Amino acid sequence: MSLLEQIERMIGPLGAVEGKNNELYVSVSAQELQRAIPFLSTTGYELVSLFCAQDFDGLGFTLFYVFEKAGFKQALVIRTDLGDDETVSIAKTYPSACWYEREVADGFGIQFHGAYDTRRLFLHETYPQGFHPLLKSFKNSKIRTVESSEKNQYQFKQMNGEGVCHVAVGPVHAGIIEPGHFRFSVIGETIFNLEVRMFYKHRGLEKLAEGKTPIECVKIAEAVSGDETTANAVAYCIAVEKICDVAVPRRALQLRMLLLELERVYSHLGDLAGMCVDVAYPVGASPFFVLREEIFRQNEALTGSRFQKGTVAVGGLTRDIPADALKSLSAYLADFKSRFNLATHIDSSFFSVVDRFETTGIVKSELLEPLHITGPIARAAGKAVDTRVDHPYDLYAELKPKLITTESSDVLARFYIKSQEVNDSIRLIQMVLSQLDGGLVSVPWEVKDGYALSIVEAPRGQSIHWLYIKNGKVDRYKIRTASFCNWQAIEHAVLGNIVPDFPLINKSMNLSYAGTDL
Repeated sequence: MSLLEQIERMIGPLGAVEGKNNELYVSVSAQELQRAIPFLSTTGYELVSLFCAQDFDGLGFTLFYVFEKAGFKQALVIRTDLGDDETVSIAKTYPSACWYEREVADGFGIQFHGAYDTRRLFLHETYPQGFHPLLKSFKNSKIRTVESSEKNQYQFKQMNGEGVCHVAVGPVHAGIIEPGHFRFSVIGETIFNLEVRMFYKHRGLEKLAEGKTPIECVKIAEAVSGDETTANAVAYCIAVEKICDVAVPRRALQLRMLLLELERVYSHLGDLAGMCVDVAYPVGASPFFVLREEIFRQNEALTGSRFQKGTVAVGGLTRDIPADALKSLSAYLADFKSRFNLATHIDSSFFSVVDRFETTGIVKSELLEPLHITGPIARAAGKAVDTRVDHPYDLYAELKPKLITTESSDVLARFYIKSQEVNDSIRLIQMVLSQLDGGLVSVPWEVKDGYALSIVEAPRGQSIHWLYIKNGKVDRYKIRTASFCNWQAIEHAVLGNIVPDFPLINKSMNLSYAGTDL
């Protein structure tokens, strides 16, 4: 029995069904959605995104619920048009829906009946009541803010009892990092609750994309998170290419893959170094910092940018990569691997480092699906999930990444996973270099109207981009990075640990503030 047949058996005959580009769109009413949700949750479908679009197909508001299931290449997108029906929260069945629903409420003013958390998400206290910036009626302009008062203060969860203390960290931090607020509830030094509050960096990128041409929005995709420039640019371009039926040249696909894996390498190197620094072992961090700087210099030689900006384009690349830069990269990687493996061997053999890493910051495996935790965090907890394998894009179906997992789910496990993934990324890059085709790196293309979903594996995990082009312009661009979901894992990972372990746990995940606060 097919999925559609199973759903129809549960809720009756379906409305419009559309399948394309590894996406299956199913239109249902609000009541049918509520009947389908329990079925989907008990048959292994994870909620990977939930978002709203206004005036989609000439209608009012449309909610899109995106699901995936292990072993299925196709993503399931359930669409429901909002009319007089009550919009009901699904967060009690799918806890990951909580932030999505709060995000939709802030952006569009849509309330979800039965939601267990109705606090604002990205609209902080100084935004006026009734302000919903993703409505079509709102035009980008200066916002008249209001003064924060006791009445509109954000209400953190109350934790009371004898010996309970609250420790507030942030949103402004001692280092040169982005803002985020962490409120710990402790007895002594032991943490028994953590509440994370993000969205101090909200930049309105999705609103900024409205009315832009598809070419103009490449730079918006690059700005989502600076150290995932290429992953987000590729995700966006894949969505445009699906809509506009663009066949990207093979050489461009090979070079994209090379850049994506280099991005993964320098991201993981920063994480490995940061973990060492946070246990007062800067000597062990130094080799990783040196190698990371060298990768940045390779990036600059290849693309003209240390973060590979301005390189990925719809239809391929903005320009070819010089042959001498590729030759230099090949020679460098032969030396890189031995130096990298020596550094990881020394660090993982150092007793005081292992002692701090081991059993610290455990993410329980039973939380992975309800919160939709992905990337190295999930793989370190034993979940065999990687978008490059599950939903292969570009050349990943051909040049297969190794799916590396372990089950201890602590900081040491995340150190191991990231170090192994660096080695595998180097292997993939060397395969690309050995098979590199000649020819074009871009093709001409024409803008078409339509919509498409793209899913990629960024260094931090799964990122999803959904794009709707209408009358040749971007009408809705929805981005959900891995950090949006993974931040919720840290609230659980710190429990039972002591406050001084928080920076280490945080660094082992290395989640993006800006990549969450769009």
